Amino acid sequence: MMTMIQNTRAGFVLYCIAFFALNSIARLTAEDKIVIGFSQATMNHPWRVAMVEGNKKFAAEHYPDVDLIVTDGENQATKQVSDVESLMARGVKVLIISPLQAQALTPIVKQVMDAKIPVVTLDREVNTKVTCRIGAENKSIGEGAAKFIVEKLGGKGNIIEIQGTAGASATIDRHNAFRDSVKDAPDTKVVADQYCDYLREPAVKFVEDMLQRFGPGQIQAIYAHNDEMALGAAKAVADAGRSKEIIIIGIDGENSAFEAVKERKLAATFIYPFCAPEGVVYAYKIAKGEQVPDRVILKSTRVDASNVDQYLGKGF
Repeated sequence: MMTMIQNTRAGFVLYCIAFFALNSIARLTAEDKIVIGFSQATMNHPWRVAMVEGNKKFAAEHYPDVDLIVTDGENQATKQVSDVESLMARGVKVLIISPLQAQALTPIVKQVMDAKIPVVTLDREVNTKVTCRIGAENKSIGEGAAKFIVEKLGGKGNIIEIQGTAGASATIDRHNAFRDSVKDAPDTKVVADQYCDYLREPAVKFVEDMLQRFGPGQIQAIYAHNDEMALGAAKAVADAGRSKEIIIIGIDGENSAFEAVKERKLAATFIYPFCAPEGVVYAYKIAKGEQVPDRVILKSTRVDASNVDQYLGKGF
Protein backbone atom coordinates (compact mmCIF):
# COMPACT_ATOMS: atom_id res chain seq x y z
CA MET A 1 0.00 0.00 0.00
CA MET A 2 2.82 2.38 0.98
CA THR A 3 4.59 1.66 -2.32
CA MET A 4 1.45 2.58 -4.26
CA ILE A 5 1.12 5.89 -2.41
CA GLN A 6 4.78 6.69 -2.99
CA ASN A 7 4.44 5.93 -6.70
CA THR A 8 1.33 8.11 -6.92
CA ARG A 9 3.11 10.98 -5.17
CA ALA A 10 6.14 10.58 -7.45
CA GLY A 11 3.92 10.62 -10.52
CA PHE A 12 2.16 13.74 -9.28
CA VAL A 13 5.48 15.48 -8.64
CA LEU A 14 6.70 14.59 -12.11
CA TYR A 15 3.41 15.87 -13.58
CA CYS A 16 3.78 19.19 -11.76
CA ILE A 17 7.38 19.56 -12.91
CA ALA A 18 6.40 18.86 -16.51
CA PHE A 19 3.39 21.19 -16.30
CA PHE A 20 5.37 24.13 -14.98
CA ALA A 21 8.25 23.45 -17.36
CA LEU A 22 5.95 23.49 -20.37
CA ASN A 23 4.29 26.69 -19.20
CA SER A 24 7.67 28.30 -18.64
CA ILE A 25 8.70 27.32 -22.17
CA ALA A 26 5.45 28.73 -23.56
CA ARG A 27 5.99 32.01 -21.70
CA LEU A 28 9.58 32.15 -22.86
CA THR A 29 8.54 31.51 -26.46
CA ALA A 30 5.95 34.29 -26.34
CA GLU A 31 8.48 36.66 -24.80
CA ASP A 32 11.11 35.75 -27.40
CA LYS A 33 8.81 36.38 -30.37
CA ILE A 34 9.60 39.28 -32.67
CA VAL A 35 6.55 41.52 -32.52
CA ILE A 36 5.84 43.25 -35.82
CA GLY A 37 2.92 45.65 -36.12
CA PHE A 38 1.01 46.06 -39.35
CA SER A 39 -1.23 49.13 -39.60
CA GLN A 40 -3.52 48.75 -42.61
CA ALA A 41 -5.37 51.86 -43.78
CA THR A 42 -8.61 50.02 -44.52
CA MET A 43 -9.90 46.55 -45.30
CA ASN A 44 -12.81 47.70 -47.48
CA HIS A 45 -11.09 46.69 -50.70
CA PRO A 46 -9.97 43.27 -52.02
CA TRP A 47 -6.50 44.61 -52.88
CA ARG A 48 -5.90 45.64 -49.27
CA VAL A 49 -7.30 42.37 -47.96
CA ALA A 50 -4.86 40.54 -50.27
CA MET A 51 -2.02 42.68 -48.89
CA VAL A 52 -2.82 41.72 -45.30
CA GLU A 53 -3.59 38.06 -45.92
CA GLY A 54 -0.52 37.58 -48.14
CA ASN A 55 1.82 38.93 -45.48
CA LYS A 56 0.08 37.02 -42.67
CA LYS A 57 0.28 33.74 -44.56
CA PHE A 58 3.96 34.16 -45.40
CA ALA A 59 4.83 35.06 -41.81
CA ALA A 60 2.94 32.03 -40.49
CA GLU A 61 4.68 29.68 -42.92
CA HIS A 62 8.23 31.06 -42.73
CA TYR A 63 8.69 33.02 -39.48
CA PRO A 64 7.59 30.97 -36.43
CA ASP A 65 9.43 33.50 -34.26
CA VAL A 66 7.22 36.39 -35.43
CA ASP A 67 4.06 37.70 -33.81
CA LEU A 68 2.39 39.80 -36.54
CA ILE A 69 -0.25 42.13 -35.12
CA VAL A 70 -2.60 43.61 -37.74
CA THR A 71 -4.89 46.59 -37.24
CA ASP A 72 -7.58 48.05 -39.51
CA GLY A 73 -7.79 51.83 -39.81
CA GLU A 74 -11.33 51.50 -41.18
CA ASN A 75 -10.67 54.21 -43.77
CA GLN A 76 -10.27 56.86 -41.05
CA ALA A 77 -6.99 58.69 -40.51
CA THR A 78 -7.75 59.30 -36.82
CA LYS A 79 -8.41 55.59 -36.28
CA GLN A 80 -5.16 54.65 -37.99
CA VAL A 81 -3.20 57.11 -35.86
CA SER A 82 -4.76 55.53 -32.77
CA ASP A 83 -3.88 52.07 -34.10
CA VAL A 84 -0.22 53.04 -34.48
CA GLU A 85 -0.14 54.47 -30.96
CA SER A 86 -1.56 51.18 -29.69
CA LEU A 87 1.04 49.16 -31.59
CA MET A 88 3.81 51.31 -30.11
CA ALA A 89 2.43 50.67 -26.63
CA ARG A 90 2.55 46.93 -27.33
CA GLY A 91 6.28 47.16 -27.96
CA VAL A 92 6.52 46.36 -31.65
CA LYS A 93 10.04 45.93 -32.93
CA VAL A 94 9.14 47.09 -36.45
CA LEU A 95 6.08 48.90 -37.80
CA ILE A 96 4.64 48.12 -41.23
CA ILE A 97 2.14 50.73 -42.37
CA SER A 98 0.11 51.45 -45.47
CA PRO A 99 -1.02 54.98 -44.60
CA LEU A 100 -4.48 56.20 -45.54
CA GLN A 101 -3.32 59.76 -46.21
CA ALA A 102 0.20 61.10 -46.40
CA GLN A 103 -0.15 64.31 -44.41
CA ALA A 104 -2.48 62.93 -41.73
CA LEU A 105 -0.19 60.00 -40.92
CA THR A 106 3.13 61.85 -41.17
CA PRO A 107 3.29 63.08 -37.53
CA ILE A 108 2.66 59.66 -35.98
CA VAL A 109 5.13 57.93 -38.31
CA LYS A 110 7.75 60.53 -37.41
CA GLN A 111 7.00 59.82 -33.75
CA VAL A 112 7.57 56.11 -34.33
CA MET A 113 10.88 56.75 -36.08
CA ASP A 114 11.94 59.16 -33.32
CA ALA A 115 11.27 56.34 -30.85
CA LYS A 116 13.88 54.27 -32.75
CA ILE A 117 11.26 51.87 -34.09
CA PRO A 118 11.94 51.11 -37.78
CA VAL A 119 9.09 51.80 -40.20
CA VAL A 120 8.26 50.07 -43.49
CA THR A 121 5.64 51.76 -45.68
CA LEU A 122 3.67 49.74 -48.23
CA ASP A 123 2.13 51.29 -51.34
CA ARG A 124 1.31 54.74 -49.99
CA GLU A 125 3.87 57.01 -48.41
CA VAL A 126 4.24 59.72 -45.78
CA ASN A 127 6.10 63.02 -45.81
CA THR A 128 8.88 62.01 -43.47
CA LYS A 129 11.88 59.67 -43.55
CA VAL A 130 11.18 55.98 -42.99
CA THR A 131 13.41 52.91 -42.90
CA CYS A 132 12.11 51.31 -46.10
CA ARG A 133 9.44 52.15 -48.69
CA ILE A 134 7.94 49.33 -50.75
CA GLY A 135 5.69 49.67 -53.77
CA ALA A 136 5.44 50.14 -57.51
CA GLU A 137 6.02 53.49 -59.20
CA ASN A 138 2.65 55.24 -59.27
CA LYS A 139 4.01 58.06 -61.40
CA SER A 140 5.12 55.61 -64.07
CA ILE A 141 1.69 53.98 -64.01
CA GLY A 142 -0.01 57.35 -64.45
CA GLU A 143 2.26 58.17 -67.36
CA GLY A 144 1.68 54.74 -68.90
CA ALA A 145 -2.09 55.10 -68.62
CA ALA A 146 -1.96 58.50 -70.33
CA LYS A 147 0.24 57.20 -73.13
CA PHE A 148 -2.07 54.21 -73.69
CA ILE A 149 -5.20 56.36 -73.83
CA VAL A 150 -3.64 58.95 -76.13
CA GLU A 151 -2.50 56.22 -78.52
CA LYS A 152 -5.90 54.51 -78.46
CA LEU A 153 -7.69 57.79 -79.15
CA GLY A 154 -5.28 58.85 -81.87
CA GLY A 155 -4.34 61.93 -79.86
CA LYS A 156 -7.85 63.38 -79.75
CA GLY A 157 -10.68 62.92 -77.25
CA ASN A 158 -12.28 63.74 -73.91
CA ILE A 159 -11.44 61.83 -70.74
CA ILE A 160 -13.12 61.38 -67.37
CA GLU A 161 -10.77 60.70 -64.45
CA ILE A 162 -11.93 58.80 -61.36
CA GLN A 163 -9.54 59.58 -58.53
CA GLY A 164 -8.90 57.49 -55.42
CA THR A 165 -8.67 58.76 -51.84
CA ALA A 166 -7.99 62.47 -51.45
CA GLY A 167 -4.58 63.11 -49.90
CA ALA A 168 -3.24 59.58 -50.48
CA SER A 169 0.21 59.57 -52.09
CA ALA A 170 -0.91 56.98 -54.67
CA THR A 171 -3.81 59.21 -55.70
CA ILE A 172 -1.61 62.27 -55.97
CA ASP A 173 1.04 60.51 -58.06
CA ARG A 174 -1.43 58.72 -60.35
CA HIS A 175 -3.25 61.99 -60.93
CA ASN A 176 -0.32 64.35 -61.42
CA ALA A 177 1.65 62.04 -63.70
CA PHE A 178 -1.42 61.34 -65.82
CA ARG A 179 -2.34 65.00 -66.19
CA ASP A 180 1.23 66.05 -67.00
CA SER A 181 1.43 63.38 -69.71
CA VAL A 182 -1.96 64.20 -71.21
CA LYS A 183 -0.78 67.79 -71.70
CA ASP A 184 1.59 66.50 -74.36
CA ALA A 185 -1.47 65.75 -76.52
CA PRO A 186 -3.29 69.11 -76.72
CA ASP A 187 -6.34 67.63 -78.43
CA THR A 188 -6.80 65.15 -75.56
CA LYS A 189 -8.17 66.59 -72.33
CA VAL A 190 -9.75 65.64 -69.01
CA VAL A 191 -13.24 67.17 -68.89
CA ALA A 192 -14.34 65.93 -65.46
CA ASP A 193 -12.96 64.18 -62.39
CA GLN A 194 -13.98 63.21 -58.87
CA TYR A 195 -12.61 61.41 -55.81
CA CYS A 196 -14.38 58.07 -55.39
CA ASP A 197 -12.20 56.68 -52.59
CA TYR A 198 -11.08 53.60 -54.57
CA LEU A 199 -14.60 52.15 -54.18
CA ARG A 200 -16.87 50.72 -56.86
CA GLU A 201 -20.24 52.16 -55.81
CA PRO A 202 -19.24 55.85 -55.78
CA ALA A 203 -17.61 55.34 -59.19
CA VAL A 204 -20.83 53.91 -60.64
CA LYS A 205 -22.80 56.93 -59.42
CA PHE A 206 -20.22 59.43 -60.67
CA VAL A 207 -20.03 57.89 -64.15
CA GLU A 208 -23.81 57.66 -64.38
CA ASP A 209 -23.98 61.40 -63.67
CA MET A 210 -21.25 62.14 -66.21
CA LEU A 211 -22.99 60.12 -68.92
CA GLN A 212 -26.05 62.25 -68.33
CA ARG A 213 -23.95 65.40 -68.56
CA PHE A 214 -21.98 64.32 -71.62
CA GLY A 215 -24.05 62.78 -74.38
CA PRO A 216 -23.06 60.13 -76.95
CA GLY A 217 -19.79 60.98 -78.68
CA GLN A 218 -18.67 63.48 -76.01
CA ILE A 219 -16.61 61.06 -73.87
CA GLN A 220 -13.98 58.77 -75.36
CA ALA A 221 -12.12 57.40 -72.31
CA ILE A 222 -12.30 56.87 -68.56
CA TYR A 223 -9.15 56.65 -66.44
CA ALA A 224 -9.80 55.09 -63.02
CA HIS A 225 -7.16 54.98 -60.28
CA ASN A 226 -7.99 51.34 -59.49
CA ASP A 227 -9.83 48.33 -60.87
CA GLU A 228 -12.77 48.53 -58.48
CA MET A 229 -13.65 51.99 -59.80
CA ALA A 230 -12.89 50.96 -63.39
CA LEU A 231 -15.28 48.01 -63.07
CA GLY A 232 -17.90 50.32 -61.61
CA ALA A 233 -17.41 52.67 -64.55
CA ALA A 234 -17.71 49.75 -66.97
CA LYS A 235 -21.06 48.80 -65.47
CA ALA A 236 -22.42 52.33 -65.77
CA VAL A 237 -21.18 52.63 -69.36
CA ALA A 238 -22.64 49.24 -70.32
CA ASP A 239 -25.99 50.06 -68.71
CA ALA A 240 -26.09 53.25 -70.78
CA GLY A 241 -25.35 51.28 -73.96
CA ARG A 242 -22.15 53.23 -74.64
CA SER A 243 -19.46 50.56 -74.24
CA LYS A 244 -18.35 50.73 -77.87
CA GLU A 245 -17.55 54.44 -77.75
CA ILE A 246 -15.68 54.65 -74.42
CA ILE A 247 -12.44 52.88 -73.42
CA ILE A 248 -11.81 52.31 -69.71
CA ILE A 249 -8.47 51.90 -67.91
CA GLY A 250 -7.91 50.55 -64.39
CA ILE A 251 -5.04 49.84 -62.00
CA ASP A 252 -4.29 46.95 -59.58
CA GLY A 253 -4.65 43.59 -61.31
CA GLU A 254 -7.82 42.00 -59.96
CA ASN A 255 -8.87 38.71 -61.51
CA SER A 256 -12.19 40.32 -62.37
CA ALA A 257 -10.33 43.12 -64.15
CA PHE A 258 -8.33 40.63 -66.22
CA GLU A 259 -11.59 38.93 -67.17
CA ALA A 260 -13.07 42.31 -68.10
CA VAL A 261 -10.07 43.03 -70.35
CA LYS A 262 -10.55 39.65 -71.99
CA GLU A 263 -14.23 40.47 -72.57
CA ARG A 264 -13.35 43.97 -73.88
CA LYS A 265 -15.18 45.67 -71.01
CA LEU A 266 -11.89 47.26 -69.96
CA ALA A 267 -9.22 48.31 -72.42
CA ALA A 268 -6.39 47.73 -69.94
CA THR A 269 -5.32 47.52 -66.34
CA PHE A 270 -1.91 48.13 -64.79
CA ILE A 271 -0.80 45.57 -62.21
CA TYR A 272 0.09 47.15 -58.89
CA PRO A 273 1.60 44.41 -56.66
CA PHE A 274 -0.05 44.30 -53.22
CA CYS A 275 3.30 44.27 -51.40
CA ALA A 276 3.05 40.72 -50.07
CA PRO A 277 5.13 39.03 -48.92
CA GLU A 278 7.62 41.87 -49.38
CA GLY A 279 6.22 43.81 -46.42
CA VAL A 280 6.85 41.17 -43.79
CA VAL A 281 10.04 39.93 -45.50
CA TYR A 282 11.75 43.31 -45.22
CA ALA A 283 10.32 43.99 -41.75
CA TYR A 284 11.80 40.67 -40.60
CA LYS A 285 15.19 41.48 -42.14
CA ILE A 286 15.19 44.81 -40.28
CA ALA A 287 14.14 43.16 -37.01
CA LYS A 288 17.05 40.71 -37.35
CA GLY A 289 19.49 43.58 -37.82
CA GLU A 290 20.03 43.22 -41.56
CA GLN A 291 20.63 46.19 -43.82
CA VAL A 292 17.86 46.84 -46.34
CA PRO A 293 17.49 49.42 -49.13
CA ASP A 294 15.46 52.50 -48.31
CA ARG A 295 13.40 51.95 -51.46
CA VAL A 296 12.12 48.65 -52.89
CA ILE A 297 10.44 49.11 -56.27
CA LEU A 298 7.99 46.42 -57.33
CA LYS A 299 7.31 45.72 -60.98
CA SER A 300 4.14 46.99 -62.66
CA THR A 301 2.87 45.53 -65.94
CA ARG A 302 0.23 46.74 -68.36
CA VAL A 303 -2.34 44.08 -69.16
CA ASP A 304 -4.37 44.61 -72.32
CA ALA A 305 -5.86 42.52 -75.13
CA SER A 306 -2.39 41.59 -76.40
CA ASN A 307 -1.25 39.77 -73.22
CA VAL A 308 -4.28 39.23 -71.00
CA ASP A 309 -4.31 35.45 -71.53
CA GLN A 310 -1.03 35.24 -69.58
CA TYR A 311 -2.65 36.77 -66.49
CA LEU A 312 -6.13 35.25 -66.33
CA GLY A 313 -6.57 33.68 -62.91
CA LYS A 314 -3.31 35.09 -61.58
CA GLY A 315 -4.68 38.21 -59.91
CA PHE A 316 -6.35 38.50 -56.53
